Amino acid sequence: MSAVARHNVKTTGSDARAMVFAHGFGCDQSMWRHVAPHFEGNFNVITFDHIGAGGSDAGGYDPAKYDTLNGYASDVVEIGEELNIRDGILVGHSVSAMIGALAHVERPDVFSTLVMVGPSPRYIDDTSYKGGFTVDDITDLLASLEENPLAWSASMAPMIVGNPDQPEHGQELADSICKLDPVIANGFARATFTSDNREDLCKISARTLILQCRDDIIASEHVGRYVHGKIPGSKFVLLDATGHCPNLTAPKEVVSAIRDFVS
Repeated sequence: MSAVARHNVKTTGSDARAMVFAHGFGCDQSMWRHVAPHFEGNFNVITFDHIGAGGSDAGGYDPAKYDTLNGYASDVVEIGEELNIRDGILVGHSVSAMIGALAHVERPDVFSTLVMVGPSPRYIDDTSYKGGFTVDDITDLLASLEENPLAWSASMAPMIVGNPDQPEHGQELADSICKLDPVIANGFARATFTSDNREDLCKISARTLILQCRDDIIASEHVGRYVHGKIPGSKFVLLDATGHCPNLTAPKEVVSAIRDFVS
């Protein structure tokens, strides 16, 4: 099966430069529905589902391949190659910000521009870095997800999204997480929350935009500014938004920031 078929790739818009939208953990390409269509007039807009999400082929899941984020990055590169993308723009939310960065490092000719929405190169604190979580935090998070994914998603999704005045978005994320095969969800969560890609940031030569929200419990403003400081020539924008999913809760802010960057 081709990568395009395996990942339920959808293309819309013009025949111009490609803009690929990559979703975060527990999501699928529908999470970009308020953002991606705004670029169809000037770009070849491409959305897809990571393995096991949405309409992707869950049978293609290989625990060994997807033990780290590099497996997901190789999928993104494969999609780019099959679609003959060159000088493309990769917009990645949450963990896909770093997946996109790894895809760029592997094939900078395919993806030469990055938009990172709520990125984090490492979620666990160490002596010189504040990722937001302790080792015990992540151990407990992964254990609770494995033990009871329904309860985990019901409690965690609203906190991840934030914006309690928009509870429908927290419910949407919870429902999306619950649709995942538990084995794939646990593997993706482990690859995400135990990752450490800090050393990869200095390898990024792409023109890069970092979009950050206030009060993001997954990737704080401090982490966003750390990423900004490590990627040469990158641009940092603090959105007028809160929580971890501005593509759902503040899409106009996201669209405006991306448009200003790529125009």
